[in-house]
Amino acid sequence: MLNKQARELYLKGHYAEAEPRLKRSLAIGEAIFGADDPELVPILYNLALLYHVQGRYGEAEIYQRRVLAIDEKAVGSDNFDVATDLSNLAALYHVQERYAEAEPLYRRALAILEKTLGPEHPLVATSLNNLASLHLARVELGKAEPLLRRALTIDQKALGPEHRDVGRDLNNLGVLYRKLGKYAEAEGFHKRALAVDEKALGPDHPDIAADLNNLALVFQAEERYAQAAAYFKRSLAIVEKAVGRNHPHMGQGLINLALLYHGQEKYAEAESYYKQALQVWERVPGADNPAVAESLENYAALLRETRREDAARDMEKRAKTIRAEWQDR
Repeated sequence: MLNKQARELYLKGHYAEAEPRLKRSLAIGEAIFGADDPELVPILYNLALLYHVQGRYGEAEIYQRRVLAIDEKAVGSDNFDVATDLSNLAALYHVQERYAEAEPLYRRALAILEKTLGPEHPLVATSLNNLASLHLARVELGKAEPLLRRALTIDQKALGPEHRDVGRDLNNLGVLYRKLGKYAEAEGFHKRALAVDEKALGPDHPDIAADLNNLALVFQAEERYAQAAAYFKRSLAIVEKAVGRNHPHMGQGLINLALLYHGQEKYAEAESYYKQALQVWERVPGADNPAVAESLENYAALLRETRREDAARDMEKRAKTIRAEWQDR
């Protein structure tokens, strides 16, 4: 019951309220079942997820490793559940840019899924996307493309051309082509993804916000600024409707708009969005991370461009502190 309540609070972005409920639920479970019982896995997983989204990655890793150890002991090292655990741990390393640690976990998860489910199962396509996303982050674009195309082929064959997993594959191909500077191809993939997702999920689903954001990034790269702003704003409106104004997911959407206006030297608009994003992140315990530091640095650049040197130095100092604390984690 406590675990269920905590998950509902987590989904609403009420992290500070969710944490004590999860910890109490874990303590009760440990007292009843012991520290290594599979009954604890859902609670440990939710704790790992809670810390992950707050950027408290060291704490998230502790719980995710416990989940992996319990599952490996309970079901063996080549089980589907273990593949899921490996992927989750890899994602944790991925977001911290610990790519060398993430890659072998993604590859091990992929090998397990191919062995247990067969090479053309949709979950294999998900695993291929995970590995491809790592290569995209490392700008290893030649390695990412065959993985993404294989994933798309699997999903179209297994699920049909209008399944939301096909939308995911198309979106990731769009990201790849944007990074290659092939904007027309990128726009085509993202528009196909948006059409698939809107049909599958409806126009106001949070995943539609990500599709719109991806299209906006293509328009921004092409200097189609009015279209980029319209898509960023529509994306932000969907997120706000889904999770509320103060949810951390709002932060990045606000920063995207800040950067768009900053790049056009529309300083008043850009500063407004920088301030709103930082206000959102300041309400989230443990949200200080390199992305927040980068936003502070960008804001500091704006302050320098508008001749506010003292304020810029203060902002840079905050960013430097966040990066130093991050390195110590």
